[in-house]
Amino acid sequence: MNLFVLWIDIDRFQNMTFNELLHSMKILFDHHLPFALAHGGVQRQLTQTMAALEKIGIETDYIRWWDDSQQGDVIHFIGRPAADYITFAHSKKYKVVIAELLTATGSRSSGNLLAQKFFIATAKRILPSTFISKMAWDSYCLADACLALTPWEAHLMNYLFDAPKEHIHVVPNGVEDIFFNSQKIPRGEWLVCTATITERKRVLELARAAVAARTPLWVIGKAYSETDVYAQEFFALAKQNPQIIRYEGAISDREQLAQIYREARGFVLLSTMESLSLSALEAAACECPLLLSDLFWAKTVFGNSAKFCPITNSVEATAKMLRTFYDEAPKLPIPPRPASWIEIAAQLKKIYENLPA
Repeated sequence: MNLFVLWIDIDRFQNMTFNELLHSMKILFDHHLPFALAHGGVQRQLTQTMAALEKIGIETDYIRWWDDSQQGDVIHFIGRPAADYITFAHSKKYKVVIAELLTATGSRSSGNLLAQKFFIATAKRILPSTFISKMAWDSYCLADACLALTPWEAHLMNYLFDAPKEHIHVVPNGVEDIFFNSQKIPRGEWLVCTATITERKRVLELARAAVAARTPLWVIGKAYSETDVYAQEFFALAKQNPQIIRYEGAISDREQLAQIYREARGFVLLSTMESLSLSALEAAACECPLLLSDLFWAKTVFGNSAKFCPITNSVEATAKMLRTFYDEAPKLPIPPRPASWIEIAAQLKKIYENLPA
């Protein structure tokens, strides 16, 4: 009797479609940089994605590189794996989804992107295959699906790396429900910037502009290292100007952070490069006015619902933009509602379901 039941189950398993097997599938996540070495948005993106997938019934796990008995069906790689990585995965019957954050690439000018495209094409013709393999440019063509956070990055995956358009999917970051559910309260006098204290985020430059413009600015975040010279300059500036610059470190309490966004006069992020800022999306979920760097990612995501500031070394020019934003913030339009992580998980589920055979 037991053998008969087992035979029926195996027969049913063999005739199930890929879609029907999805809930028995396991998605393995991989990333090249340990979180202990560099905190930030990638860590939150990965952990929130996995948690949301689990909530809709899809099993997930981290790749255990030391475990040769680990089982799974799809490898979701945050970053760009080497071409050999994908080839080995395919030989083991894994599907591979890559989700590289084109942070620096997506912030380059049209001229620089054209030069990069020419360099890649030339390098493929004249340089040794071992060098080309290390650059992993071909990974976009080998992957079963490529995930882009914005339409701009989706365009670059095809334009620069020849990723097949039919394999490219735009899947933005999501926002936790606690930000959507936060209570509306009267907005205060502080602008808020939530970012790692590092050169790319231009927190020090923003703080200098705030001091020059006399606009109260609350910076929330921490440095990669407390001994970092850039961070030390910011700490000193904040200490010298406590009436203008408020800095108390990072805030891990998500409910408290949501309330800060609700109370803020506006959200400011003037980084030199971004992929899709989680902080900006969280502020948008709390209906906070936005001032962002004048970059493609921000324009394609927020359009006319945000204000944009050119990236410049001029403290005076940035201060002028900051002061104008501060004065206009109460009358600015509410940013569009971002997606929740559960909605993002549903998008990923469809992509996993329809991976090519």
